[in-house]
Amino acid sequence: MTTPPTPATRQHLPATPARPTAPAPELDDLDRRILEHLQYDASLTNQELAQQVHASPPTCLRRVRRLIQTGIIEKQVAIVNPERLGNSLTAICEITLDVQTAENFAIFEAHMMQDEAIVQCYRVSPGPDFIVVANVPDMPAYHALAHRVFTSQRNVRNVRTFFSTHRAKFDTRVQILPPA
Repeated sequence: MTTPPTPATRQHLPATPARPTAPAPELDDLDRRILEHLQYDASLTNQELAQQVHASPPTCLRRVRRLIQTGIIEKQVAIVNPERLGNSLTAICEITLDVQTAENFAIFEAHMMQDEAIVQCYRVSPGPDFIVVANVPDMPAYHALAHRVFTSQRNVRNVRTFFSTHRAKFDTRVQILPPA
């Protein structure tokens, strides 16, 4: 059995910038292969990735850096199982604001971004103004979250929450479309 590379010996892919620094490039077949492989396993070293996509390591690294700089690759993370960490209740909340203005939407979104239990927040249309997904340990934790995050805001008119009883599919991969 081989020993996994240590942080000191493993050549990782470059860190991800917060915002794209260049326009989105046209993707060729190599870019698509790189994205497919990284969506499946972002822990690959540049050498491993280059071998799997049939490119030289310098070319592969240059392409990955370009995909990061242009914002096609937003970030590289480990996906953690919330249930294994005690967050076994997933709440999917429909939120309707009392006054719908761009400023009020931005205030609500900023408030959602500050709470670690909130894992997703979408502005939607038609229907409610937002769909918010939260992972919490149990109903008392959801109750505390609802008071802390939703009812504490004057502009929240309605909250309707659904609780997941079973997750049939969860994936972070994005379909990579062929060229038009």
